[in-house]
Amino acid sequence: MPVPDPDLAAGEPWAASEPWKELARARAPGGECLVLRRRGDSFEIRCDGWDLMSNRAQHSEQMLGRLGCTGLAASPRVLLGGLGMGYTLRAALDVLAPDARVTVAEIIPEIVAWNRGPLADLAGRPLEDARVTVRCADVAALLDRSAYDAVLLDIDNGPNAAMLAGNASLYAGEGLRRLRDALLPHGRLAVWSADRAPEFAANLASCGLDWRSTDVPARGVAGDPLHTLYLATAAAH
Repeated sequence: MPVPDPDLAAGEPWAASEPWKELARARAPGGECLVLRRRGDSFEIRCDGWDLMSNRAQHSEQMLGRLGCTGLAASPRVLLGGLGMGYTLRAALDVLAPDARVTVAEIIPEIVAWNRGPLADLAGRPLEDARVTVRCADVAALLDRSAYDAVLLDIDNGPNAAMLAGNASLYAGEGLRRLRDALLPHGRLAVWSADRAPEFAANLASCGLDWRSTDVPARGVAGDPLHTLYLATAAAH
């Protein structure tokens, strides 16, 4: 069954005749092929043929940054797993204090380069903010114990759909315990998901995390597909 064209669904009439233009390609550490492409004002990054992210539906990513970082302690330290197109980072910076420090873990260096190049203006060039440090590394390698006021994960299509094979372990068991232990007292874990993930919610609870979820329209418009944000803190003892 054909999938509806997202540009047409968003009311972009030029999409019917204008072809996609491939801008660049990259390989993830697991061998997955990422393609950056553009059609008119639309940008997409696809992973092995699947839509991983686009600039047509960034509202839920922005909400992840806002909810994950609003009201943090003074001089907060934040770890963001996954740069994407920069929308989560920009939203986090917009609510963080001037003395915040944000480390972005992006395992694919080409995505960093794309955010400094053709994607830079989409989110207002957040990589140029002096509060930001980029590490071309797996986010799991940066989970130092009691290091962060907030950890934000936007590295997949969610716990139910790890696009990169190595990421699945972060959503359960030892990976999730490492995320918990990386938080300072009263620290916050925020995770983006394309849909609800009941097994992940159970894993949060079993790892001693209090959690809540909120469903957010993909583009912030009524009737949009809903994405789910999971927000968790260490359970009180």
